[in-house]
Amino acid sequence: MSVGATPDRFQAADAGGHHDREDNYLLASSGIGSWLFTLDHKRIGVMYLVGIMASFFLGGIFALVLRAELFTGQKLFLSEDAYNQMFTLHGAVMTFLFIIPSIPAALGNFVLPMMLGQKDVAFPRMNLASFYLWVIGAIFFLAAIIFGGLDTGWTFYTPYSVTTNTRVILALLGVFVLGFSSIFTGLNFVVTINTMRPHGMTWFKMPLFLWATYATAIIQLLATPVLGITGLLLIAERALRIGIFDPEIGGDPVLFQHFFWFYSHPAVYIMILPAMGIISELVAVFSRKHIFGYRFIAYSSIAIALLGFLVWGHHMFVSGQSQLAAVVFSGLTFSVSIPSAIKVFNWTSTMYKGSISLATPMCYALAFIFLFTIGGLTGLFLGALATDVQLHDTYFVVAHFHYVMMGGTLVAFVGGLYYWWPKMFGVMYNENAGRFFSLIVFLGFNLTFFPQFIMGSRGMPRRYARYVDEFQIYHQLSTMGAFLLGIGMVGAIAVLIYSLYRGKKAPANPWGANTLEWMCSSPPPLHNFETPPPVGDPYDYSNLRYDEREGGYVVDPGSGKKTYSH
Repeated sequence: MSVGATPDRFQAADAGGHHDREDNYLLASSGIGSWLFTLDHKRIGVMYLVGIMASFFLGGIFALVLRAELFTGQKLFLSEDAYNQMFTLHGAVMTFLFIIPSIPAALGNFVLPMMLGQKDVAFPRMNLASFYLWVIGAIFFLAAIIFGGLDTGWTFYTPYSVTTNTRVILALLGVFVLGFSSIFTGLNFVVTINTMRPHGMTWFKMPLFLWATYATAIIQLLATPVLGITGLLLIAERALRIGIFDPEIGGDPVLFQHFFWFYSHPAVYIMILPAMGIISELVAVFSRKHIFGYRFIAYSSIAIALLGFLVWGHHMFVSGQSQLAAVVFSGLTFSVSIPSAIKVFNWTSTMYKGSISLATPMCYALAFIFLFTIGGLTGLFLGALATDVQLHDTYFVVAHFHYVMMGGTLVAFVGGLYYWWPKMFGVMYNENAGRFFSLIVFLGFNLTFFPQFIMGSRGMPRRYARYVDEFQIYHQLSTMGAFLLGIGMVGAIAVLIYSLYRGKKAPANPWGANTLEWMCSSPPPLHNFETPPPVGDPYDYSNLRYDEREGGYVVDPGSGKKTYSH
């Protein structure tokens, strides 16, 4: 589908059922230039979505190549050097180009102003600039791939990253530019939420997705500059040999680890906090029940953001740091699990005695809770000093990381995409197909990564291209699971793309949600709302009823509130 030729099914209907070409953001203007230079937060979110999904599939291809090579312990088609480049590029692309920007930049950009009942973010031009900075960073990464690759691992650990002949500087320039993109997005969201909440929307009447996005934006603003400076120092070390990280000339390689993880552990919460915000929305809406413990969930987002800055040393228990530092970081690591557990308990309490609807987004929410719980509980073994020494740099860490980042962030991202898809494009997808592929993703994911906990606990090191025969069965299960997971993800995205051409028209509020973005037509008008929507409790569903004629939920006239029709 070309950008300038949008199908008629994207036309939004007014209350009388008439279509107006100027009525929704997809049809308000045509031509590639109207997208490339747009200041509309919704179009910027869609462009981010396209770029982020392209990065996801590139990183996924790298992952499948890795898993295919690991089907046996002998060389199949990748040399050891090529294998090193493949897992480095998989990690770097997935982390910097996909997971970190995925939910804030794509879904957050689209829905955050609408959740506030506003026309746009505080700084629309900065918003567009952040997208183009992301594109420039992605181009640097692609250049590194094309002109020699990268083999340092996504963490760029010194001293190897100072001495390798691969394109470290190109990749670091990409990371530096992507950092500015992240900072611009975070600054925009902090200012927007602080200054543009509508009359009546106090802090404790905000949707929990906004709380999570706000906490994420704080981390983006405070932690990302550290990564940028660290990248520049490593570039200077490679180019000028000034002795910061290279021990041969008086540098300290462990200093790099401190700098890197001071950003990269908070970055884990940049990835997972917005996912938690999505799950808070999905669990409440599809349980038809007010969210349990609203204030605890809101405060726990801020607690995670703040405690996340204090635990970076748990990545370095075997790096030679003092025993006192290790004990302190271990204790802080356990403390950060408390606000995460509060969220999980509150989600399960929300579902208790709720009228649960297993729509596709809710299937992903349930998968998230299951997978994130496993990821969190296995993190306790890595936070404990005695067990971490055994498990450090094994496949146990790989499995833990993927259960949190992929089983958490990716699953929530897809769930959020299915949830807001009718609002973004004004079309409904095939629910049965969506649920089927959510099951395939869930099964494929567990088959991929659960065996890695077992082989990691038995001593299989990560990042090894070859292994002894005792680990082969686990690797083969993992490889089969990876391809099943790949089929599930391709199918899940195909269901959405197919709906653009064959999906029936979406009502304004197909799920019965009560946050403000559902109070305009689907897809939204160019300026979101003709009149400011009324603000109330975002999790009070008592004033909504299902309307057969609309095919969605409307405000009950008996409640005394305005009815929003598609």
